Amino acid sequence: MHRHAEALLANLAAGGVLTGTPPEVPDVPGHWLSPALNALTALIRGEDALEHLGHAAQRDAQKTALFLCLALAVAGQGDRIHASWFGTAFGELRTDRPVTHGQRALWLAAARGAYGPAGKIFVLRKLDAASPRSPAAGASASAGSPDTPEPDDPGRWLRALTPDEPSIVVPPSLTDFPELAEFPELARPVHAAAQLARLRSRCVEITSAGEIRERDGDGKLVNLSRTPATAWAEEEPLAVLRRLAGFGGPEGPMSSLDGHLLADLRPGSDPRLAAIALHVAAPSIRNAAERLARATQSAPPDSVTLSLLGHQVVLRPEGPDPASFAAAEERVVAEGVPARGRPWPGYALLALGAILVVVASLASAFFAPATIPAAVLAAVLAGAGAHLIRQRRRQERADAEYVTSQLVELRELAEGAVWALHEYAREADKRAQTAAADLAELTRLLRRGPRAG
Repeated sequence: MHRHAEALLANLAAGGVLTGTPPEVPDVPGHWLSPALNALTALIRGEDALEHLGHAAQRDAQKTALFLCLALAVAGQGDRIHASWFGTAFGELRTDRPVTHGQRALWLAAARGAYGPAGKIFVLRKLDAASPRSPAAGASASAGSPDTPEPDDPGRWLRALTPDEPSIVVPPSLTDFPELAEFPELARPVHAAAQLARLRSRCVEITSAGEIRERDGDGKLVNLSRTPATAWAEEEPLAVLRRLAGFGGPEGPMSSLDGHLLADLRPGSDPRLAAIALHVAAPSIRNAAERLARATQSAPPDSVTLSLLGHQVVLRPEGPDPASFAAAEERVVAEGVPARGRPWPGYALLALGAILVVVASLASAFFAPATIPAAVLAAVLAGAGAHLIRQRRRQERADAEYVTSQLVELRELAEGAVWALHEYAREADKRAQTAAADLAELTRLLRRGPRAG
């Protein structure tokens, strides 16, 4: 029985057709797989499978339905399943329990069109009914259900849809003063508008890609490489089939409903799975988008304290605050003119030179040869003193020029920052209008939902 099941699954995964006349699998008393294999063979060949179906369902209705639904999907004949099989195979989906491998396999197959529009609609309804964001779940919570979920965090849906968001967004108005973009009051509306735009772009991408059909056009889960079933690309449906047949190994852990939805929404995921996840999570995503749109409408602050040349200046729409700007100017002057003191060494050299000239003139009457060296030394001392005094004056002029340039730069920076805040305020209205348009388009996309085909 296991060898026949292995060969049948490999054959279906490779080509989806049965070659020759497969032998009927001998019945194993009490085991559902033998009549299920016979029923599958009869269904694929278009023969009457009612008797085999009855025997298999009596022994294990859920496993029989799951096996037939997945096997027919692998064979590209998902339209042959009965509606009741799908409900039996899927079972109960709850948010407080992990999604089973069988449920995820049916979810994947339906999303890829294996069961046509009806199968996709069935999965959507199942996910909607179990989701805490659905009206049915909300009514259950309001009725005092013990499984009432915690309030949903819209931020996790934003992080899933747009994970690579920058921490700081610098608007065009603040390009020359990027440090202003770090102020929470100024950064929050800009960041919200940018995130809403990325959210809309991601939703447009998902809904546009959701129109893609299967590569062969008929919803068949195709194994294009013709590799053995154990290496088939559509891993989850076939892995579940192998475990049902008894030779697939133990089941690994599965995530919760929201865990799968978040994974399906991340960039790079299957677009058809992303379209379904977007539909199920639409209330939370819409709530997050509305919060972002409201955040873009925040009015700019009345004043901002900015560091200009290392000095704190309060900036207002009408200009820099006079008191803080005057204090900044005083600190610029105080720091730009160091306390050098008077040039006493230069004065001392000048005085020493003068004294030496007087002494030399008095001594010339007694010792004439010493007059010339004394005069030379006096001239050298006077020159050195004059040089020190001139150097000090140049330093003072340089200090004064530096202070003047710093004051001019401080004034220009303050005026430029005020104009940047004015431009930011003008951008705020346009930013809010753009955010409202993004929200309207996003709401339209979420309301439209995924295409059933």
